[in-house]
Amino acid sequence: MIPKRRSHQTGMTLLEVMVALLIFAVTGTAVMKAASEHLSSVGQIEEITFATWVADNRINQLKLAGVWPPKNNLKGSMEMADRTWYWLQTVKKTNDNDLRAVDIQVSLDQTYSGSLTTVTTFVAKPAQAVGGG
Repeated sequence: MIPKRRSHQTGMTLLEVMVALLIFAVTGTAVMKAASEHLSSVGQIEEITFATWVADNRINQLKLAGVWPPKNNLKGSMEMADRTWYWLQTVKKTNDNDLRAVDIQVSLDQTYSGSLTTVTTFVAKPAQAVGGG
């Protein structure tokens, strides 16, 4: 008499399927979280970049105006990238009487509570014209 052979299952058990689904779910969640954080940080970098450009534009306007001394606590706004950006100019004295430190703070709201960036520059007193005539 020949002994009967047991047939082997070739599929996966329910427990193995559940473990595979758990691993897939955890991996998928981690990928989605990383992608979400990346998109959020890209938006923040974009805002900071535009705010820095607004501050640079204000600094160039200040230097071209040639007003001495620069005005303190001057406020204004600028349109860029379909948004209104608000800037605040703060002037500080330095050890040199012919030099001022100027901070340009940029925000998306008029209260400047959520400041995106602050750019600092130094402005020198314009040189007096030599000679006359």
